[in-house]
Amino acid sequence: MTGPQAAVGRVFTVPAGEALADAVAAEVLHPTLAPHATPDRLTLLLPTRRACLAMREALLRRSGGTPVLAPRILPLGDLDPDGDGLDGDLAWADAGLPDAPPAIAPLRRKLLLAQAIRTRGDLPVSPDQALSLADALARLIDLAHTERVSFDRLAALAPDHLADHWQRTLTFLTIVTEAWPKILAEEGAIDPADRRDRLLAALAAAWTDRPPQTPIWVAGSTGSIPATADLLAVIGGLPAGRVILPGLDRDLDPESWTHLDDTHPQSGLKRLLQRLGLPRDQIPDWPAAPGRTLPRPDRSRLIREAMRPPATAEHWQTIAGITQADSAGVRRVVCATDREEAAVIALAMREALETEGRTCALITADRVLARRVVAALKTWNLTVDDSAGQPLGRMPVGTFLRLLADAAAAAFAPVALLSLLKHPLCGLGLARRALDRRTRMLERVALRGPRPAAGSAGLRQAVTAAAERQEQPADPELIDLIDRLAAATAPLTTALDARTAPPGALVTAHVRAAEAVAATDAATGADRLWRHEDGEQAADLLVELRQMADGLPPQETAAYPAWITALLADPLVRPRYGMHPRLSIWGTLEARLQSADLLILGGLNEGTWPAEPPADPWMSRPMRADFGLSPPERRIGLAAHDFTQALAGPEVLLTRAARVAGTPTVPSRWLMRLDAVAERCGLALTDADALRAWAEMLEAPTTTTTRGAPAPTPPQAARPRRLSVTEIGTLLADPYQIYARHVLGLRALEPLEADPGAAERGQAIHEALARFVQAGIDPRSSDAGARLQALGRAAFGPLLAQPGVAAFWWPRFEAVATWFLERQVARGASARPLAAEVSGRMAIPRPKGPDGADRDLILSARADRIDRLDDGRLEIIDYKTGGVPTAAQIDAGFAPQLPLEAAMAERGAFAGVTPSAVGRLIYWRLSGRRPAGSEEPRTPLDVAALVPAAWAGMVELVTCFDRPGMPFRSVPTPDFVVRFSDYGHLARILEWSTGGSAEDET
Repeated sequence: MTGPQAAVGRVFTVPAGEALADAVAAEVLHPTLAPHATPDRLTLLLPTRRACLAMREALLRRSGGTPVLAPRILPLGDLDPDGDGLDGDLAWADAGLPDAPPAIAPLRRKLLLAQAIRTRGDLPVSPDQALSLADALARLIDLAHTERVSFDRLAALAPDHLADHWQRTLTFLTIVTEAWPKILAEEGAIDPADRRDRLLAALAAAWTDRPPQTPIWVAGSTGSIPATADLLAVIGGLPAGRVILPGLDRDLDPESWTHLDDTHPQSGLKRLLQRLGLPRDQIPDWPAAPGRTLPRPDRSRLIREAMRPPATAEHWQTIAGITQADSAGVRRVVCATDREEAAVIALAMREALETEGRTCALITADRVLARRVVAALKTWNLTVDDSAGQPLGRMPVGTFLRLLADAAAAAFAPVALLSLLKHPLCGLGLARRALDRRTRMLERVALRGPRPAAGSAGLRQAVTAAAERQEQPADPELIDLIDRLAAATAPLTTALDARTAPPGALVTAHVRAAEAVAATDAATGADRLWRHEDGEQAADLLVELRQMADGLPPQETAAYPAWITALLADPLVRPRYGMHPRLSIWGTLEARLQSADLLILGGLNEGTWPAEPPADPWMSRPMRADFGLSPPERRIGLAAHDFTQALAGPEVLLTRAARVAGTPTVPSRWLMRLDAVAERCGLALTDADALRAWAEMLEAPTTTTTRGAPAPTPPQAARPRRLSVTEIGTLLADPYQIYARHVLGLRALEPLEADPGAAERGQAIHEALARFVQAGIDPRSSDAGARLQALGRAAFGPLLAQPGVAAFWWPRFEAVATWFLERQVARGASARPLAAEVSGRMAIPRPKGPDGADRDLILSARADRIDRLDDGRLEIIDYKTGGVPTAAQIDAGFAPQLPLEAAMAERGAFAGVTPSAVGRLIYWRLSGRRPAGSEEPRTPLDVAALVPAAWAGMVELVTCFDRPGMPFRSVPTPDFVVRFSDYGHLARILEWSTGGSAEDET
């Protein structure tokens, strides 16, 4: 062992279960170790900046709010003579660092590494993929500096006999060994981890040569970083130095201490004590904080046995002395889902507030669970400080910036455009209510259905075309909205129109467009975007990004949205105000120095807490060992230490979910160890199932009303007076659809960016065949096939430009066309086409209304084709590109379309068709498969009996539904249900069709 060693009596431990920050704060304000010390001469070194904040809060609590002279509190892992003003007693001037290169900015390093990755021709990656790889490389670089490993050893890691994958990996890592040192030299900077280690080493050397005369205390660190462990050894040897360790277990039996593995909670402290050169049994307790007592009975025996290393696990056979009292204060609850777990945790935190002054904290490594709990607590208007913060990309400003980039890059595609227009920060110079109204109008008019042409010109064209279909001028408000959108986004869309552009120029254009789009009639975009915590963070990032991107070569503009999204995901936003003073959510590291009256340890599933060791994309496990890196299991040991520290708290609630995102989970190994010890000792951890019951009660409705199928009875004047023959079948099978469509006037909106479906295919085929018949083309002519295909191309129109239509639909149409021509030739003179796609209508007399108004029903139809048979009778043909009704359905009256068309043809309802008896009704099934077409049904229908029966049934049906008291029930006949209904959710079919009351709902 080299270097300085700590002295006995200068290294202490705060027992697990006591808040380390409170214990240190109590000694600072009321010293017992050095009664004459004053806080203003003390320097406190803590693991992180967040720990420094916790220490300041502890000092404020201990002082009772009275102003005191506070010590200097500095983050041990982020010391910097320029950033923290370290001088004087810290001896930076003597550390030999005035000329040390500065640390390269993390964002600049990420951008330069990404550029170095993209420069390699053997690895074609997009800009956003390069950023992800740059993060992984940066972690490897920092790990090597932290563990003091030289990259010179990389070349020997993968001999020729190893897999080609590792050979390629080492070739890729020449970015780190060759390119990166040159880049750093050009930048005049070094890696942050390298600078940190140099600073810590220089400080340790300076304090060794010239020990400071003022007190230096370091608390809460386990010395997991070698440079930190060296500094702790120096501080432990200083006359006024103190090292305060968290939760050292001095009572663990010597055999277990000797055989500790890397996953044990005490393994990190064991390595640190070896570095300090101190025996475990000579480390005294830090003076207890006044008024703060450990939970009694002490829980350490239970924790020690549960965490016993595998090498001595046989001692579980002879466990003695652990009773139910050792588990007092520990409760557990196993929830069914992660959603239920969040609700249970929120309830426990809310319950804690019922006791005056009681504090509660959730400790979890699961950030999704933490966000769920934050959302659940808002039920009671409670805002909780989540120490991990939220990624900027998930905050309102970050989301707005992402949506703007997506919409501009997608040329205002409907989904991307609506996402932007409906964002709360979108303004376009309008009042919010006016923008919402125009957005809804634009959605209905231009964005529903097939995707409009690209850009603002495509939106104008879609709005104009929709107005022309309605035979009215385009709405000026919509045109104005499109013009505002085009003008506001012009800086970004213009920049993205180029194939490549410098990253800084793209960011500048993005900012200009964002401010223009965010402006309202009452506030500028800059005032709205950059004023809150997330806005300030975004502004800082974008300013830094423009500076750090200076000198980078142009990149593909098509990848800009993914690139900026990846960068927005890095910064974390933490609110500064409005947090509840007695509720907290901590990460495992933040919890090391703190405690609360109730600690909730959430997300205790294997793979979450502890997390699985991260997969190393660069080295296999043997290669890591040969390179000199520590094993991944050390992370589990650190997590285990944090778990045991929290488990020793005053009152603890352990929670886990049996399923997370629908996937079964495995309990954390620590929970299973606790269960094993408890079972061996005949103990049982207290269940907190009451919390689950409360959560279920909160979600359960106070009253329930069981209702059957809806059966509205509108007044006679509101009942439909126009129906098609197709709707007659719907009126019979599902009257509620007719009510919703004709009485309520509801129409289903088309999907956004709707791909052509079966309906569009059927329409195109119907149109092509109708035009062929209407043109009177002889199917036996040599050019009949070519002419039919030309008509098909015209009918399909722009749809053929879509790859899916050209690859799948068009070949099927060609097969249908071949079958159609063959069938036409085979029919010969037995049938002559009279009309195609011909419309017909006629009035069905009904009694006049109470006011004497005419109540006749107008029945309409559009026949695909009517032919004249050789015997003078008519033949009605219906083209079907989908399903065909069966003969049984037609006979039963559930498919009355063809029979009713026949009845109308016999009565002269179709223009150009002389009234005649109908001799045949038939469907032509045109699937385009094998066979491409067929005639259905195979057995001829009894037209003579079917047509009059259908007409009589129709008259009776519409007369029945003209009565004021007749309800429009939903699916009254279970024998036949309409396959496609736009109103099934409105009728609540899934709710009442499974059973329940038959009570009508009007």
